[in-house]
Amino acid sequence: MPTSNNDHDSLSRRDKGFIRMRSIMDYGMGLMWTGMGIFLVFIKLFNSGLESRFDDPAMKTFGGICILYGAFRIYRGYKKNYWRER
Repeated sequence: MPTSNNDHDSLSRRDKGFIRMRSIMDYGMGLMWTGMGIFLVFIKLFNSGLESRFDDPAMKTFGGICILYGAFRIYRGYKKNYWRER
């Protein structure tokens, strides 16, 4: 399988569709994880009525982890490096 963007031209139509689908999924999931993390970290700003249940240091830490994971998913969707030689 190809390992770099230079080999992108040699991919089949099916492989290009797979890469496009994975990239869109990574962007979408990255936005969802990042949004959830922002909500958990800044829950007091949203006035959702959930502040009493979710406003503790553990949830803020989890929110920070969600933001980092969301950023990673967005980066992975941008790079589109799904094929690796093993």
